[in-house]
Amino acid sequence: MLYFIIFKYGALVGLFIAFKDYNVFQGIWKSDWAGTKYFKQFLLDPYFWKLVRNTVLLNVYLIIFFFPAPIILALLLNELRQKYFKKFVQTVSYLPHFLSTVVICGMLVNFLTNEGLINRMLGGLGLERIQFLLKPEWFRTIYVSSEIWQGLGWGSIIYLAALTSIDPQLYEAARMDGANRWKQMFHVTIPGLAPVITIMFLLNLGNIMTIGYEKILLLYTGPTYETADVISTFVYRRGLVGSDFSFATAVELFQSIIILCFVSIANYIARKTSETSLW
Repeated sequence: MLYFIIFKYGALVGLFIAFKDYNVFQGIWKSDWAGTKYFKQFLLDPYFWKLVRNTVLLNVYLIIFFFPAPIILALLLNELRQKYFKKFVQTVSYLPHFLSTVVICGMLVNFLTNEGLINRMLGGLGLERIQFLLKPEWFRTIYVSSEIWQGLGWGSIIYLAALTSIDPQLYEAARMDGANRWKQMFHVTIPGLAPVITIMFLLNLGNIMTIGYEKILLLYTGPTYETADVISTFVYRRGLVGSDFSFATAVELFQSIIILCFVSIANYIARKTSETSLW
């Protein structure tokens, strides 16, 4: 509770900076009012649509490819009957989550350079080597793939926990009705996971306009800016590097408003079509 009060609700006072010509020495309250000046600046910025496109596309790809991956892994692990092999697979899949972003990106750079492991394998197969980190069309594939590898096992934990709450008698009844393992999965397991899947999907949809800038900063290069530059990296450059705190706060507030609209609409649809919703 203290964490949320101090760092979430208490920090809301800082939103006033978006409407002021913030001066560090004068403070929030003594700085001059700027109204919606910085919101207009962002909306009229020549990079606006490119930033929105890159941010939304990366998140859409994550929803399409990353979101189902932990669910599939949880379903596969649930079907394993060898206890020790199941624990081994779980442990191996969890490990990348505990590696720092810097380490992950360092591994990716080493693997994807011209003399890296991937290009050596391509060369060994007689294929042309690819400059992965210098080609804009490869950036999204690299980013989404690394996210799947890093978060696959950890993301499956919540679904594995949900699987334990499914009544075993439902499986017994299905078997008595002649359902094989596949039919039990589709008619018992997946419906049992549906409420959790719905909640997690709504929470993921809340990130449709945001994406962590750390990995992108460590991976993107000049040639890949076209597809790699997103709102968060733009805010980092303008807000922290350029010390334009009012502009950066306005952009973040703009993102939050769009996200609130997305989640509210999705939650309304979920509430009307199912029994599960965030509120």
